[in-house]
Amino acid sequence: MLKTGRKVSASVRKRAKQIRVLLMDVDGTLTTGAVSLLSQADGSALEIKTFDAHDGQGLSLARTAGIRTGVITGRESAATRWRARELDIEFVYEKQPHKIAAYEEILKKTGAAESEVAFLGDDLPDVPVMRRVGLAVAVGDATLEVKLAAHFVTKAIGGKGAARELVELILKSKGIWEEMIEKARA
Repeated sequence: MLKTGRKVSASVRKRAKQIRVLLMDVDGTLTTGAVSLLSQADGSALEIKTFDAHDGQGLSLARTAGIRTGVITGRESAATRWRARELDIEFVYEKQPHKIAAYEEILKKTGAAESEVAFLGDDLPDVPVMRRVGLAVAVGDATLEVKLAAHFVTKAIGGKGAARELVELILKSKGIWEEMIEKARA
């Protein structure tokens, strides 16, 4: 059972138990999907993204548990790179309008089987990868097509704890959640 009180099916727990690599989209999964631009006097704009601290703690726990993490996103963003460095996210692929090539490169680098990969998505560009991974997860406010491609849909919406919910699902399925609580760092 997850902190949300939801029961998880045996088939989803079986998939989650195998996960060695956790990949995610960024906008709409690690953020709410809002793209805030702050106009500058010189005519340029600064991008502002908001990331959830609970998602960050979850991703930190995943790395501590030996799960390799990565993002594959269609946009390029200094804020994404900064957050990825903070969380020690190993794979950062930006400007990927079609995500399969990046996904396949990560498979080669990790030596992971597709059954050992989870992907968290929210919108149409995520579907091709979700159709291939062992555990496809949609955020609670994902598009219908993404939800239909998912093995599991989080209760949390994008940017509001969905990544944390997925990490908790994986670690509980592996039977190491309680152990990881002791290893949590601020």
